[in-house]
Amino acid sequence: MDAVVIATSLQNDMTRNKETGEVLMKVEAVLKGSDLIKVGQEVKAIYYGEVSIGRRFMLSGVDPPDLQWSCLPVSERAEKYIGNITKLSDDSLQRLRFYHKYLQDDESMLARDAYDEFAVAPYDAVKKLGPEMDREQLLQWIGDPEMATDRKRLYLTMLGVCGDEKNLPFLEKMLRSTQKSSRGGLDALIACYLTLAGEQGLPLVDELFLANKKAPYADTYAAIMAVRFHGTEGDVLPRSALVESLHHVLDRKDLADLVIPDLARWSDWSQIDRLVNLFVKADPDNNWVRVPVVNYLRACPLPAAKEALMKLEKIDPESVRRANTFFSIPVPSRETEKTDSSSSVDRETDSKFSGGPVFSDVGQNELGMREGSVLAEPGQATAALGSSALGSSALGSSALGSSALGSSALSPTTGSESGMNPWRLSYVLGLALATIMIVQFLLLSGGAQPVKG
Repeated sequence: MDAVVIATSLQNDMTRNKETGEVLMKVEAVLKGSDLIKVGQEVKAIYYGEVSIGRRFMLSGVDPPDLQWSCLPVSERAEKYIGNITKLSDDSLQRLRFYHKYLQDDESMLARDAYDEFAVAPYDAVKKLGPEMDREQLLQWIGDPEMATDRKRLYLTMLGVCGDEKNLPFLEKMLRSTQKSSRGGLDALIACYLTLAGEQGLPLVDELFLANKKAPYADTYAAIMAVRFHGTEGDVLPRSALVESLHHVLDRKDLADLVIPDLARWSDWSQIDRLVNLFVKADPDNNWVRVPVVNYLRACPLPAAKEALMKLEKIDPESVRRANTFFSIPVPSRETEKTDSSSSVDRETDSKFSGGPVFSDVGQNELGMREGSVLAEPGQATAALGSSALGSSALGSSALGSSALGSSALSPTTGSESGMNPWRLSYVLGLALATIMIVQFLLLSGGAQPVKG
């Protein structure tokens, strides 16, 4: 926003402009844009809700010099909250310490704003706040059947930061539950459980979701996303153990394509023969698995992969052509500073809980995967845990102009560091041109003619 002020209404429902919704207001305090607006100045803002003389609003203005104002009614407490926001430093830990107190505030606007700040917070900052978190309070919120799923995801992430093995029975009971209220945020629930249980927790996740062929698609996908989180953000489980769990999914031909990118991304080249077999036995109902297999083999540095590619090209040259045409040669994720088996992939230094929609957006969506994408980075793994953030916070950061934690949200990176494949670009342009020509033909010819009965 160009300007943000606190203002009071000078009119009520009887004296306002009922046709336009405009209300005359007096500026009481300037939070931003002091060169554009002054205390005591009168402005008109459109607001269709109930107004009374003296009611206070936060006005956010754009497009100077003739500022256009949007209105947000504020209580005396919310006004104080907004004023405190302007005094916060850029230090992410200090900011979270402030917002932590408002996560379940009785005033919904403040609770929502505090959640939004946590939802875009760097995971490292959340971990630093761990010693100050109220574990018992988090358990109470997580166990509340009425708790919104996005908040439950965040609180599960926070429990993973501050909890211990004493909380495992509580989490295991939720994992085994079939009640709908316990299944909300399953991806974050599994991730939290693995964070506290470590490698010893993987057998239960395998049993319930990854190796269980009767597990619903949504549950298995949630487990896959939890594993992805630990392979990209968590530093608790070794990748060697994580890929062993993902190997179970390869036995489910309708889901195998969902984990092939992860195996390639984490340089697990032990599944060449198994993937070749998947390619050979693919039928029309699951032939989408073929392009991910080809991309896995393209990324693999072993001679056996090159030999397998030649074999598969003879079986289905079209799938091999599509992989080569539409996807650059995949590049496996780099190792972090750790060199032992517990090392995780190179994580973005600024990764956040935001990024998208909820945990279900971590990685490729189902359609994207089955179009053959391999090694496209899975978005921000923590996006999953923090659920859908709305960018920066509604009150402070968005209106006052700074991003929530002093840094911008990241866009997911792709396996193609060098940009779009030129053949793919030509295909897209050609398709667009053909579409335009068809539309013009229909317009000139009067559209499709009705069939005479």
